[in-house]
Amino acid sequence: MLSQSLLNLVDTALVGALGGAALAGVGVGGYASFLVMALVMGLSSGVQAMVARRHGQGRLAVKAEPLNGGLLIALLFCLPLMLICLSQSDRIIALISNDQELMQVAVPYLDYRLLGAWAVGFNLSFRGYWNGINQSLAYLRVLVAVHLFNVVISYGLIYGAFGLPELGAAGAGLGTTLSLYLGSLVYILMTWRQARSRGFLTRLPDRQTLTSLLRLSIPNSLQQLVFAGSVAVLFGIIATLGTQELAIAHVLTHLSLLLILPAVGFGMAATTLVSHDLGKDDQDSATQWGWDTVKVAAVTVLLLSLPLWFLPAQILGLFLSEQPLIDQALIPLRITCVAICIDVMAIVFTQAMLGAGANRTVMLVTLVGQWGFFLPLTWLVGPVLGGGLTAIWLVQLLHRGLSSVILSFIWSRRRWSQIRL
Repeated sequence: MLSQSLLNLVDTALVGALGGAALAGVGVGGYASFLVMALVMGLSSGVQAMVARRHGQGRLAVKAEPLNGGLLIALLFCLPLMLICLSQSDRIIALISNDQELMQVAVPYLDYRLLGAWAVGFNLSFRGYWNGINQSLAYLRVLVAVHLFNVVISYGLIYGAFGLPELGAAGAGLGTTLSLYLGSLVYILMTWRQARSRGFLTRLPDRQTLTSLLRLSIPNSLQQLVFAGSVAVLFGIIATLGTQELAIAHVLTHLSLLLILPAVGFGMAATTLVSHDLGKDDQDSATQWGWDTVKVAAVTVLLLSLPLWFLPAQILGLFLSEQPLIDQALIPLRITCVAICIDVMAIVFTQAMLGAGANRTVMLVTLVGQWGFFLPLTWLVGPVLGGGLTAIWLVQLLHRGLSSVILSFIWSRRRWSQIRL
């Protein structure tokens, strides 16, 4: 998650000097890319679950077979996905914004990102494998190298440095895609050394493996698609306000996604702790773990948010080169700080209830809150009533607050503790 946020933040920072229109175009292109790639994001969890099961069973000779299946599915599925979306990239961008100046940036940026569909599918499969055998650090080391390469190659392609062609904002998309393929190559070599004896690229996955992998991957991909769709709709609404507002929203969204990562991490820890205590039938301890995790996560996120509250202009200046944009973003950034701190409770309890098996409850609260409350109200206060970006960010604050209250109430009722897995 940190990896994806950093990739997007790097593109944002590098393109920021080109102005608001370029920044908005990269933002729209990036969210359109996320919407398309959501279709294959479930591969990671599917491969991880199957590899972990084989790892736990001691079936070492076939441990890498699910990885072969993930790579095969990515190879076969991403080609038509790439070709179809490349032929319709202008229409995909138009779903979010039909501003011609913005589309001149967003369409070529999206085209370059779409060329990386294979790399995305491959890398997700490799992530699932290395996490499944409890060696996520090996995956992380490659990610660091990929990010460093992305910074250098994207800078060169954007501004024509190092003898590379000057492509402008679209160069950020090509740089990201090239870095993803470099990562895929390194993962192949690294996994070949470690897992050749485990079946990596030495045997085709059987029908049962492919069927199980699809059964595990498709629901998660659909969940990611719904989330990506809500983000696309939100930015489509903001696009009606103007290109400047879209550029600001792009920066604020990526900053907030980066800041909530500690809360997500604590929430994932709560998933394990709650599930462990429920396994021992200790419901009181499981409940307390949820509340204790919220306290620790809230303090952590609060401390990380302080620079954004007290130094907003300096932080925004890293991504926005035009002073009017910085001035317009000051209040929404401070609203973001408050919203993130409030959202900690919802994030932690969401993960904790997933550990308890309350997936349907979490999905219902998320879908109803996002599609039944937040997006319609955003449309009302923004384009309809003319409230502007600050009003939309206040709606987001209200939505996060209500989600935290509702999930806290559900957690305190403890019905989730009766679920049998």
